[in-house]
Amino acid sequence: MPKFSKNSLTASSKGFADIVLLPYQNTDKPAMIIELKHDNSADTAIRQIKEKRYTGALAGYTDEIILVGISYDDSKGHSCVIEKVKL
Repeated sequence: MPKFSKNSLTASSKGFADIVLLPYQNTDKPAMIIELKHDNSADTAIRQIKEKRYTGALAGYTDEIILVGISYDDSKGHSCVIEKVKL
């Protein structure tokens, strides 16, 4: 049984996250904010999540949030950066 609901392009005050996964109530899973980049670094994706305050879209959520930056780079290969934050 799924433990997450998926929201695409969840709005914050400064833009939209590509994907937000919210755990259903009464689960022990963290929320996730995922930002995708093409020909840009995964670190840039994480920085964008923080600078544009995408975590603000999770107002009222008080548990751990996982930030995921994924880069699809044709010349350097693909990469991913994952960080945990607590609101």
